[in-house]
Amino acid sequence: MRILMVCLGNICRSPIAEGVLRHKIEQKGLNWTVDSAGTNSYHTGEAPHRFSQKVCLANGIDISCQRARTFTPADLQRYDKIYVFAEDVLRDLGRIAGRHSDLSRVEYFLNELTPGSNASVPDPWYGDETGYLPVYDLINRACDAIIEKYGK
Repeated sequence: MRILMVCLGNICRSPIAEGVLRHKIEQKGLNWTVDSAGTNSYHTGEAPHRFSQKVCLANGIDISCQRARTFTPADLQRYDKIYVFAEDVLRDLGRIAGRHSDLSRVEYFLNELTPGSNASVPDPWYGDETGYLPVYDLINRACDAIIEKYGK
């Protein structure tokens, strides 16, 4: 299974999700790969946001080696499942991929917790450090659901 997490800048939500899911994959001994990307290039090459790193490290996960990259149309073929973190991310992904692209592998990340809700993961970028804690918890629960659903 090859999974891609996609948010706007690839420094807050999607790197947390990449790190958390990668950690869970290793614990379960699954032969999966996980990566993350952003729909904009503002932070390409940068490490995850310091608060993303801090909340992950507090939970035993080091994401400091990750680097932001931009989503490309080739990602649609490279991954079995592509999770988007918000409606604007889905729109941007469709724009980048092109109008004739197959988006059947794309799904809202939180649909793993509440199917069909198409809910967004709050973007902690706009707040202080305390905003990263509930985002981490939400991502952690959704990653558990992914492991439960596909890890059999």
